[in-house]
Amino acid sequence: MIPARRAGRPRRPRRGARHRLLALFVLLLPVCLVGALGTGNAQAAGYRYWSFWESDGGDWSYATQGPATARPADGTVTGFRFSVSEDGGDAARPRHAPDFAAICGDTPGREGRKRIGVVVDPGTAADAPAGERAPALRAECALLGEDATAAEALAAVAKPLRYSGQGLLCAISGYPATGCGEQVTGRAPATPSAETGRTPDRTPDGTAGTADADGTGGGTGGDGTGGGGSAVGLIVTAAAVLVLVVAGRRQARRRRG
Repeated sequence: MIPARRAGRPRRPRRGARHRLLALFVLLLPVCLVGALGTGNAQAAGYRYWSFWESDGGDWSYATQGPATARPADGTVTGFRFSVSEDGGDAARPRHAPDFAAICGDTPGREGRKRIGVVVDPGTAADAPAGERAPALRAECALLGEDATAAEALAAVAKPLRYSGQGLLCAISGYPATGCGEQVTGRAPATPSAETGRTPDRTPDGTAGTADADGTGGGTGGDGTGGGGSAVGLIVTAAAVLVLVVAGRRQARRRRG
């Protein structure tokens, strides 16, 4: 015969479920911290490269194709800016206005030819590789055949150009002397600014999309994914487990009372 429980004496709470929740929280917390720190390190990395820009007389717009396939019309302006950025979303614009009249006003037009304004902005001292000094910003007018590309316009006014074996534009007028789209770590995460007006929306892979000779794009491209969502998910999971642990402990206290 099973003896009856004494009146007024509470049943001891089962501790197994509470212990399991606490153990799960302890296991998830380091994972969450590692994920969050890893995401921060990824955002702190950028790439030093020449980005390609276009304009039809208004503001600069990040090019959607490479200079080897872009064929600017007569009266337009193209721009090249050297800077450190995560991708096309936070790349700095050329610091010279795309003013065709100011750039090509002194170059008379010719039948069967087109005039293209070309702005070459080597960037700031902060963007320069170690041991190198950014040259002065330039704005030149290229007079070319009607079928000429943006790459040909650049070559007409800013030789020598240096390309990588994969067709990535590495140097304009010899700057920089070395390197090509290398990763730069330790930079602050990009934020909107007067120069960019945008925040990064892609993770660069350092290959397709940069101002390259094969015409695959105007700036460092990516797969459209990012690490921020996974880190946030881990943190939310850890917080939910913590809430369950606290609730379990409160329920245990009530049972003991």
